[in-house]
Amino acid sequence: MTCSALFRPLAAALLLALAAPAAADQPVGAAADKPATLADVLAAASDGDWRRPDPENTLYLEIAGGRVVIELAPQFAPEHVANLRTLARAGYWDGLAILRVQDNYVVQWGDPDADDADQRRPLGDARERLPAEFSRIAPELPFTALDGGDLYAPQAGWVDGFPAARNPADGQTWMAHCYGLVGAGRDNAADSSNGTQLYVVIGHAPRHLDRNITSVGRVLKGIEHLSSLPRGGGVMGFHQHREDMPVIQRIRLAADVAQAERSRIEVFRTDTPAFARLIEARRHRHEEWFVSPVGKIELCNVPIPVREG
Repeated sequence: MTCSALFRPLAAALLLALAAPAAADQPVGAAADKPATLADVLAAASDGDWRRPDPENTLYLEIAGGRVVIELAPQFAPEHVANLRTLARAGYWDGLAILRVQDNYVVQWGDPDADDADQRRPLGDARERLPAEFSRIAPELPFTALDGGDLYAPQAGWVDGFPAARNPADGQTWMAHCYGLVGAGRDNAADSSNGTQLYVVIGHAPRHLDRNITSVGRVLKGIEHLSSLPRGGGVMGFHQHREDMPVIQRIRLAADVAQAERSRIEVFRTDTPAFARLIEARRHRHEEWFVSPVGKIELCNVPIPVREG
C-alpha cells in the first residue's frame, strides 16, 4: 500500500469540489440506500452552499513559493483584525521575514528586529498594544455544533466557517487551534500582542493553545507554501541567522488588489444541510478504500472545502 493510495479518495473528493456543477441537493451517482461519501456531498452541493470571502477580511501573504490566502475573523478578534488591516495597508510586513518554522507546530513571521527599539520597523498608525481577545461572550454568533462532544470544550463546532468552541452556559465562544489557524504572537502578558507577529498552525492541532492567545483567522489556500518551508535550527524552530529566514515579499488586503489579480475562491458554508451531510460523510467513511468506517469525528478532522470560482 502506497501513500498515494491512502490519500486517493480524499484527493478525488477535493478535485470534485473544484469542478462540481450546481445540482439537486441529493447525492449524485449514488443509490438512495448507499451512504454518501464526501465526493457525493460536494457533487450534490448547490451554488448556495458556497460563499465568497469578504475582500476586506482577506489577506494575501506573498512569499517565494506562492500566495497564501488568509481569511480574517473580526467576529472573534475585532481589535486585532482592525490593526491587521492598518498594518497591511501601510505595507508593514513587506520585506520582513519568516522567523520560525517548527516541525509539526507553527510557522511564524514578523520583524527580526522587533526587540531593538532603534532598528525595529515603525508601526505607523497601527496600535502598539491591544487587549487580549482570547474569547467572546457572543451568544448571537451563528454556531453550528458538532455532535459527539469535545475534549477541550463543552461544545465544538463552527462559526462562519471557522472551527470554534464554546461554553453554552455563559456564551463564551472562541476559535479552535485546528490546522491552518492564524494567531497573534504575544509575550507572557495576555495583552502583549498587536498582530505584527503572526503564526499559522502547520501540525497536529495544538488545542491546548485555545483561549491562551488571540486567534485572528485561518488559511484558506496555499498553506503548502508555509508547511513545506525548511525547519528552523534554533530552539522552538526559530531561524538563528538572518540569511536563513525566508523573505515576505508583501502582505496585502484583497480589497486593495486589482480584481484581475485576486484569488477567486469560494468556501463551503458551515451553516447548511449540505455541511451537516459532509460531517456525516467524514464521520462514517464509506469510500471504497476504508475497511472500517470509523464512525467518529472530531472538530479539526472535518475539512472545509475551498474551490476556484
